[in-house]
Amino acid sequence: MTELPAVLITGCSSGVGKATAWRFMRAGHPVYATARDTGTLSELEQDGAVTLALDVTDEESMAAAVKRVEADHGAVGILVNNAAYGIQGAVERVKLDDARRQFETNFFGLAALTQMVLPAMRLRRSGRIVNVSAMGGHFSLPGAGFLHASKFAVEALSDALRLEVRGLGISVVLVEPGPIRTPFPTKINATLPPPDGGPYDSFHEAVEARVSAAYEPKRLSLALSPDRVAQVIERAALRSRPRARYPVGVMARGLITLSRHLPDAAVDAITRSQFPGPTA
Repeated sequence: MTELPAVLITGCSSGVGKATAWRFMRAGHPVYATARDTGTLSELEQDGAVTLALDVTDEESMAAAVKRVEADHGAVGILVNNAAYGIQGAVERVKLDDARRQFETNFFGLAALTQMVLPAMRLRRSGRIVNVSAMGGHFSLPGAGFLHASKFAVEALSDALRLEVRGLGISVVLVEPGPIRTPFPTKINATLPPPDGGPYDSFHEAVEARVSAAYEPKRLSLALSPDRVAQVIERAALRSRPRARYPVGVMARGLITLSRHLPDAAVDAITRSQFPGPTA
């Protein structure tokens, strides 16, 4: 019996990463679940995953994880670049050092790990890279410019890479979810700049309220469960002829479609009506 491809997943401590690891394990794949703190991976380890310490801002930890998979299976069969985090705030108020750290995780870490798995994939002439982006990789909302910029960057890199490696037997896929029911809103709201008596204070309060409302439990909610996103990641990873992009959820599909087909002025008008910016 042919062994199923080995799956390396980043950001498995909770949420989408953990749900994705469980899905691939249930399907019979060898799963290498990673996080900065392996103590958060005990449930996955008990269920049969190999758990590894991997920090996408630490090249040594990434290289060690890739070498472990390659030692066991010859190559990473499926890479799921899931690890990411968000910061919020008006562009003028966000510290650029904070924005750089976010890019190190959301973009440069993803790029570095991808570079590491590609040589063995090329030798095998097979492999699948699934980059978890977001609907915010297509349009940007006031108060989330740096977060969405990191997702735009992931989209651009994925588009180029998809064309570069297609003839080498490797596929690159983007998964673009809308809001997901995880601890994300509490974490991202904590990154808002503190009040300084300036014009952005009330704007930041409104951003915090909107984010909390978008994710709070309610009877009719557009927020996705982590397993719903994991289901799409699994589908994108295993289809023989995958699409380039997989928007996840009604909100993601609708807003991405609008951003693609409406003039910028119309998109701006719709965005301002729902996400008003600061005023003098």
